[in-house]
Amino acid sequence: MRHAAPDDLQAIGSFLDDLRAVDGLREHKPGNFYLRSRAFLHFHVDPTGLFADVRLEGEDFERVPVSSPDAQAALLDQVRVAVGETTSPD
Repeated sequence: MRHAAPDDLQAIGSFLDDLRAVDGLREHKPGNFYLRSRAFLHFHVDPTGLFADVRLEGEDFERVPVSSPDAQAALLDQVRVAVGETTSPD
């Protein structure tokens, strides 16, 4: 498994846009998000698809799949909760 390159991230462009809209997240470079001054979310790719490493709770990153729209929506909801967003902008 390797870190996702910009070409890999094109497949989840609208998901990245949704993450960029989450209050409190800052994208330091494409696909690498920080919460406050701490790494929060980044992406990996392997032959089975795209994955996000995210710190939803605690110190450790949790790896979750993000290749499907349903998986992306579920992670976006979890991210919003983790950063303290109480309402969806939708």
